[in-house]
Amino acid sequence: MVDAPQPGTRSAPGSKEPKRDAGVLVIGLGRFGSAIAATLERLGQDVLAVERDPQLVAQWAGRVPLVEADCTNPEALEQLGARDFPVAVVGVGSYLEASVLITGNLVDLGTPQIWAKAISAEHARILQRIGAHHVVLPEADAGSRVAHLVSGKLLDYIEVEDGFTVVKMRPPRETQGFTIAQSKIRERYGVTVIGVKSPGIEFVYAEPETRISANDLIIVSGHAELLERFASRP
Repeated sequence: MVDAPQPGTRSAPGSKEPKRDAGVLVIGLGRFGSAIAATLERLGQDVLAVERDPQLVAQWAGRVPLVEADCTNPEALEQLGARDFPVAVVGVGSYLEASVLITGNLVDLGTPQIWAKAISAEHARILQRIGAHHVVLPEADAGSRVAHLVSGKLLDYIEVEDGFTVVKMRPPRETQGFTIAQSKIRERYGVTVIGVKSPGIEFVYAEPETRISANDLIIVSGHAELLERFASRP
């Protein structure tokens, strides 16, 4: 059964609204789900958070639009109008059964995009098999990212997909004082400098004639292994 909406909720559960073409339903207000809901709210996105723990509901009341409900029950999702949300995030990762049931319920509703948190590779495989479109392993992803940052010169590291990665780094000495064309970075290392940030100057997209200085930060894209090789240069 869905409880009465808490302060900040934009509409009462079960009320009829026009069909949505935007908006995100965030289920679970643990660290992962609450960070997503709060960020979306801050960005001005249409978001509705759902949590079944009364303590978390009280903690987040008035901070994000939310209702108290148990989304393992498909009827609760129907009453919430979950069918009308084009995107849903299942942030209930620590409770495997609840995570799977909620994701399955959203699949049955035909939610176009389902993002689900997993806590292990096995959990991720289950979520993918039942129909989650995007599965996130926050701890594993964060661990991999930090490992890259602490092991070399990389200042930031974002793996996009299939090994394609974007990094922020200090330029190797052999590139300092030269233009990108002169350094032949792509030919030598198979990576692409896509931007340069000089101290006190706005970020610029890199062009062949862009000159790299010792104090610059460079944004480089390419395969992770090639980027690591480039970043290891003195």
